[in-house]
Amino acid sequence: MDGTPATRDGEASWEELVTTALLGTDRRPPAAPAGREAPVALLDAAAVATVRRRAGLRPGRAAPRPEPAPEDPRPALPAAAARRLATLLADRSGGAGGGRRGSSPDLMELLPQWLAAANAHGYAAPAPALPALLDAARGRTDLRPAALAFAGPRALWLARLNPDWRFALRAAPGGGAALPGTGDGEAVRRLWQEGLFAERVALLGALRAATPAVARELLEGTWPTERAEDRLMFLDSLRAGLSAEDEAFLERALSDRSRNVRATAAELLSSLPGSALATRMARRAAACVAVDRTADSPALVVEAPHECDPGMERDGVTAKPPTGRGERSWWLGQLVEAAPLGIWPGRLGGRTPAQIVALPVSDGWQGELHAAWCRAAVRQRDAEWSRVLLGSPSAPEAGGPGAVSLAERAKLLAALDAGARAEWVAGFIATHGLSEAFQLLGVCAVPWAAPLGRAVVDALDIARDGGSYPWSFSGVMGLAERCLDPAEATRLDALLAIPDEREDASPGAGGYWAEAFQRLVTTLRLRAAMAAELAPDGTPPRSGD
Repeated sequence: MDGTPATRDGEASWEELVTTALLGTDRRPPAAPAGREAPVALLDAAAVATVRRRAGLRPGRAAPRPEPAPEDPRPALPAAAARRLATLLADRSGGAGGGRRGSSPDLMELLPQWLAAANAHGYAAPAPALPALLDAARGRTDLRPAALAFAGPRALWLARLNPDWRFALRAAPGGGAALPGTGDGEAVRRLWQEGLFAERVALLGALRAATPAVARELLEGTWPTERAEDRLMFLDSLRAGLSAEDEAFLERALSDRSRNVRATAAELLSSLPGSALATRMARRAAACVAVDRTADSPALVVEAPHECDPGMERDGVTAKPPTGRGERSWWLGQLVEAAPLGIWPGRLGGRTPAQIVALPVSDGWQGELHAAWCRAAVRQRDAEWSRVLLGSPSAPEAGGPGAVSLAERAKLLAALDAGARAEWVAGFIATHGLSEAFQLLGVCAVPWAAPLGRAVVDALDIARDGGSYPWSFSGVMGLAERCLDPAEATRLDALLAIPDEREDASPGAGGYWAEAFQRLVTTLRLRAAMAAELAPDGTPPRSGD
């Protein structure tokens, strides 16, 4: 015997055939007629077993046919753009991993940008591309919002038929369920009273976008009977279209039995500069900070709160500080953060924000006070205070008046307009180079403005000429591939040659740099071609569009 077990009728089972194929016919030869080669005999046996398995299948029960897929009324993609999408989706490797990437563009990293541009033009996804698009979104959560927006209603139709794509239903408002029109009052009330939680959240969001007052009134009607975790989610929906009309409801929410609900209501109210809560916080914060007029030169003096009274707690101040934090500084920071920034010029002698921040602060309170002003500027998206607290881009990391880390500087930068943001980061790179700038580049508008793009390219060129270890700049290089203006490609041609390597340079660094710049130029030209293919008239958009 050859050692291959057989079924009762002498034929090897399917599992045994698979085992033989895995081990190899040399190690486990199958039963074969004389003169028949073992591999051929194995394939013949597998073919016979396959026919037998299929013949033994019972037909499934008849089921209703699925409803036809909904129509997508958006215009179809241009043919060239459709071909480009197929190419991007076919490149599922996502680059070459942790090794050298070569000079070819990473197509999968261009897919998010392509989807954003296609959505901006309002195109519909080609039906044949939908399965690959959903597979790509399944593997990368960062793709899902843009991919599902581009895929449109047919993505939800497909997701109901394939369990692998159920994430699309979870991401859709109300789990993909159809919502009644905002004008259908009876249907809206019925869904709010009887719908699932996801449907109610989606309904509240849709109403808030169209008729904020109706959404708030709907929520007020059932507020006392909602669960605490549901109240928190519903309350968060009021961020859209938040206005003074919401103040009365939010004031009542300050007395909610849930601490998280109270904190969210207080945060929303502090975003309304004219609210009663903002006025109370302004009064408390102003009592803690004043100008010391007894000194030879003006300075700020701070008297932090000595207690956290019930009124402060009701207005969102957390009484117990984190471990290692003093109570008084913890309370002070919360009061200043929640107070409208507009109160300080009047409180501090009519000074501008720049003059206020420049004043020395007595008794070591400067760090705490400036940090609270930073948080207030981020919360209130106040560009003037953010710019002042950022300080000079040439200052060291902790050199800004209030920003003590790159993460905090990045938050403050987000409050500036795109041009000011790019200008500040370009100045930072010119002084500090790229090693510290990656986090700051992430908040800059794409494509990068010309001064910022030039600063990044110049810094990369300086790093190359200085013999720097090239792989440490791979993250910035990848970001440049996605964010540089494609018009910069021509200016980069001079960087494609392999430079003469310095004696102290990393071995092979010159070849890596030339390869990386070649990939950068190729990617920029590919992005320009993608933009031209998506443009309705076939011409690329102007720089910065």
